[in-house]
Amino acid sequence: MSKLKLMIVDDEEGIRSGARRVLSNFSVGYPFMDEDFTFEILEAETGEKAIEMIDSMHIDIILLDNKLPGIDGIEVLEYIKKKDYDIAVMMITAYASFDLAIKATNYGAYNFVPKPFKPQELKTSVENITKNLYLKRMTRTMKDAGEKQRFQFLSVLSHELKSPINAIEGYLKLMQDKQAGEEIDNYREMIDRSLERIKGMRSLISDLLDLTRMESGEKTRNLRKLDIVEIAKSVIDSFEPMAMQKNIRMELDGDDNIYMNADKNEIEIILNNLVSNAVKYNKEDGKVFITMKQTEDQVVVEVEDTGIGMKEEDLKLLFQDFVRIKNTQTKFIPGSGLGLSIARKMVDLYKGDIEVESEPEKGSKFTVTFPL
Repeated sequence: MSKLKLMIVDDEEGIRSGARRVLSNFSVGYPFMDEDFTFEILEAETGEKAIEMIDSMHIDIILLDNKLPGIDGIEVLEYIKKKDYDIAVMMITAYASFDLAIKATNYGAYNFVPKPFKPQELKTSVENITKNLYLKRMTRTMKDAGEKQRFQFLSVLSHELKSPINAIEGYLKLMQDKQAGEEIDNYREMIDRSLERIKGMRSLISDLLDLTRMESGEKTRNLRKLDIVEIAKSVIDSFEPMAMQKNIRMELDGDDNIYMNADKNEIEIILNNLVSNAVKYNKEDGKVFITMKQTEDQVVVEVEDTGIGMKEEDLKLLFQDFVRIKNTQTKFIPGSGLGLSIARKMVDLYKGDIEVESEPEKGSKFTVTFPL
């Protein structure tokens, strides 16, 4: 196992010792990683002590409180950014204001964990920040080291695709040998499962390529004046077959000709992810409402569904890389856990905002705001 140095910066001894207990035997693994990660836990009770330790050793992850004696957490975060240290920082604070969130994001904070937190919330957050750090480092290594790392990336991708390909191959062999008889209807379930696997593979490939291009800084943007209502109509048309399978009705309510300077591919990816989720996590005979409107200073896009919804604690983790809300209703729904993370990163390119409201068994509503 590889060991990452994780430092907890908090003036409350109870928070430090509690986090240490939760994470001391915790490990993070994922199919695309060569080996699992464990953590060497370090502690600092002040910002000054944290900076001293950051300068004297290589730290991988920091859980950083903002309210500290002496210099506060946001100053520590600013110092890390100024020095360009390769450290993933997650704020842990009970005093997270909007201004603090903006500052922390600008200085490179990965996410916020509100205090007090439950052990599982902490583990999930650390798992996600570890995967994000691994992907960033792998992308940087690929960019610097050329063909060898490109081959590594392809190996990772092939590893993720191996399981669905094996499943599809198994179904095809059963059909080839006519093990269920001569009638095509006998193989309907196998065909449906194979198609679902193919959709999952296509989604994974697309999401990984989008994420890699964004993280490496190699994505070329083509900003021009676009009618985003027309883009929305095209996106809805592409998901109509999926919606018809569950008898879901999609409705678009938008002002005519809403124009904004944007990259067409980016807007399509944002809308694709929102509409795709609204259909996938909906119920039979459900509805999806897409609303688009323009004011003097912003464009607002709302995607609302009548689906299974989410619990409040799940919403905190929703936009992190590789996060999928797992329960009995979602475990058979394919997805990479990257779609909303990528959508949020693309909204950030426009200095926009994305918010979600959700209630279990009643549905979810995503609101994206683009300043003009």
